[in-house]
Amino acid sequence: MTELTHMTIAEALKGLENKDFTSVELTQAHIGAIENTRHLNVFVTETPELALKQAAESDKRRTAGDAGLLDGIPLAIKDLFCTKDVQTTAGSHILEGFVPTYESTVTTNLFRDGAVMLGKTNLDEFAMGSSNTTSFFGNVINPWKNQSNPDADLVPGGSSGGSSAAVAARIALGATGTDTGGSIRQPAAFTGTVGVKPTYGRCSRWGTVAFASSLDQAGAFARTVEDSALLLQSMSGHDPMDSTSADKNVPDWASTLQGDIKGMKIGIPKEYRMDGMPDEIEQLWQKGIEWMKDAGAEIIDVSLPHTKYALPAYYIIAPAEASTNLSRYDGVRYGLRVEGENLRDTYESTRAEGFGDEVKRRIMIGTYVLSAGYYDAYYMKAQKVRRLILQDFEKAYEQCDALLTPTAPSAAFAIGEKEDDQIKMYLNDIFTVPANLAGLPGLSVPAGLDKDGLPLGLQILGKAWDEETIFRVGNKIEQAANFTAIPEMVMQKAA
Repeated sequence: MTELTHMTIAEALKGLENKDFTSVELTQAHIGAIENTRHLNVFVTETPELALKQAAESDKRRTAGDAGLLDGIPLAIKDLFCTKDVQTTAGSHILEGFVPTYESTVTTNLFRDGAVMLGKTNLDEFAMGSSNTTSFFGNVINPWKNQSNPDADLVPGGSSGGSSAAVAARIALGATGTDTGGSIRQPAAFTGTVGVKPTYGRCSRWGTVAFASSLDQAGAFARTVEDSALLLQSMSGHDPMDSTSADKNVPDWASTLQGDIKGMKIGIPKEYRMDGMPDEIEQLWQKGIEWMKDAGAEIIDVSLPHTKYALPAYYIIAPAEASTNLSRYDGVRYGLRVEGENLRDTYESTRAEGFGDEVKRRIMIGTYVLSAGYYDAYYMKAQKVRRLILQDFEKAYEQCDALLTPTAPSAAFAIGEKEDDQIKMYLNDIFTVPANLAGLPGLSVPAGLDKDGLPLGLQILGKAWDEETIFRVGNKIEQAANFTAIPEMVMQKAA
């Protein structure tokens, strides 16, 4: 059954349609693969019984000729999406044991289209991190290995590292993620997978545990651009339960992938050439530029002058919104409760024990920048910078159709390597954060390996609501790069 876990979503759908195998068989193969990779710590909660039940129902629908867009496809769901009657933790002790009585809109949409849930994937606590090392349930291990130091366990990126690792390790055909400052695209680059963050408002945030409400956006991981387009199509759509959800038509992106990009203008922002960036990433970027030229696109140099302020602005706005969102976790309504001598003591004891160090750090930063005397100096100024960053993008898109950049400033690094320097850790998001501040769509496509055999990604950034272009450009990069490498542990199991 191993070959069933190595298929793409598109291939699996075709196999199901041709009755080469059933959804139950496909799901059983993935459940077996999960059992053999538990050392990666990908899942907080596994749901094999639910998965097989959903798969059996899918087989019945397919027999009746009533199959949905993703009918019978086994997926991993990031443990930030509330799932009815299934524990949802956000990677935090404070929500351990919390079982929602409702379903997030994103998972509702996926289940409507017949998707099968294998389980809830591990993540940085409340999605705060770039390495997946802040989870209360322990860090996820990247299935890839550094050939120069094969004994070191690597981070899968974050915060959606459990989802990216699940797809890379061939234990799920696809996965959901969320992207607040790069938390889909950066882990996709670290694990050799495709990661898409749509335009802010494309996917409903209802039922998704909030980190920073003006930045959070759901998206998807897959092994191909086509698969990511299929997943995003299912996840998207207007939701009256979410005031930030846009009433926009959801295109059939997968059907437009093969479109020509001849004559398309691809912008290269000069500000993304940062000091200290490895030569390999610069060379890969240049190779991507050549691939675009070969496909008939025109390369345009553009400037995003306020990019240098994106990270500082983000680390004011995101913690400010986090401190507000996380104030609801007080030991009264749900989750952990640590009894104190009085109500205030209960609040303080619960939050002290329930939150990890990184979450506490961001709550304190956020509370500080929102406090009297500092609100105007920090938060309001950061919001003004955010507007300037958006205007930079809008001006660039007057000259070009999409932007091409590296996804991350490095390949995956060893667990614990950067944890003594929070600034260095935050710099992992330097290429991804601007798109979140501007609310624009972005796609990371695996495009090569570094000298240590680790995957590197290229990022395509598009205009608001123009996911079609980033998928089309990403498809051309995918074809040119012909990235077929898989982690050695996956090859060994396949053998």
